[in-house]
Amino acid sequence: MRTEEQVLERVERARRRRPRVREERITLAHGAGGKATRTLVEAVFVDAFRNPVLEQLEDGAAVSVGGARLAFTTDSFVVSPLFFPGGDIGDLAVNGTVNDLAMCGARPLHLSVGVILEEGFPVADLQRIAASMARAAAAAGVEIVTGDTKVVRRGQADGCFLTTAGIGVRERDVTLGAATVRPGDAVLVSGPIGDHGVTVMLARGELDIEADVVSDTAPMHGLAAALLDAAGDGARVLRDATRGGVATILNEIAGAAGVGVVVDEAAVPVREEVLGASELLGIDPLYVACEGRLVAVVDAARAAAALAALRAHPLGAGAALIGHVADDPPGLVLLRTAFGGTRIVDLLVGDPLPRIC
Repeated sequence: MRTEEQVLERVERARRRRPRVREERITLAHGAGGKATRTLVEAVFVDAFRNPVLEQLEDGAAVSVGGARLAFTTDSFVVSPLFFPGGDIGDLAVNGTVNDLAMCGARPLHLSVGVILEEGFPVADLQRIAASMARAAAAAGVEIVTGDTKVVRRGQADGCFLTTAGIGVRERDVTLGAATVRPGDAVLVSGPIGDHGVTVMLARGELDIEADVVSDTAPMHGLAAALLDAAGDGARVLRDATRGGVATILNEIAGAAGVGVVVDEAAVPVREEVLGASELLGIDPLYVACEGRLVAVVDAARAAAALAALRAHPLGAGAALIGHVADDPPGLVLLRTAFGGTRIVDLLVGDPLPRIC
């Protein structure tokens, strides 16, 4: 017990230190969504642009303009390969931005897109990507209303990069944010995790692994709306588990709220194909990105209703209650393993799955 207390105390001391980028140059780990990413964001961008909205570090910004309650977000996409089973960079960009707005409790309205192309990129591929974005926008009920295009010399990019921004309206009188989470709350996930990250890794053809799995990329605003209607003011926070997966989301929530999160490993839904591929790759599915799965924390009294609402939606048929929020240990995520033990699920240090979104 004393050893465990010493470890937890050491972790807490490390987290209280002011973030500082120790590396002289950017590495791939800075884009993985784990510890290096968080340090970079807090030490460079939050420090430079500091304001109350930005400091919440949510998926999007909840703002008010002339009495209108809006949500605003932006995201960039550098996935490799550009086309993969179940999707491509085009629908990934639209769905990712729609989902960030949905996690703010907003109804998505309008998107912008910035396109960076490398000299020599096939026009047919660009047309395919644009058509995919158009279909995804129509399916989500949003419009792409403005954008920009740049072309760089051959060798100065990698085919095609996209940046999308979106704006939506927050129609429900609910305050969502990681800081609102409290002990006793329930933790839900809307379906099997890790599909997207494993799909992209296998699509690269660098590994002699085959698995019948496709990306879960999808717009989740309808799913999020159903959950919010069911949970009401018992909804605490919604997050889409993209870079860094469910583990990273739960660590961010635990840190922001100063609570512990306890997860039951047996309750976490993972497809057999994803689990098998993850084991061969030597990674934990909890850290693998999704593009059509959300993590929700709700009041325990509303958990059953929220879970039923998720399961009633086509995107949430595999939803599960995977854990709860506890007083202790503050700022940490604990996993109760299938073997009866408990281990800390910390933020990633490296980058096991680069360029998956």
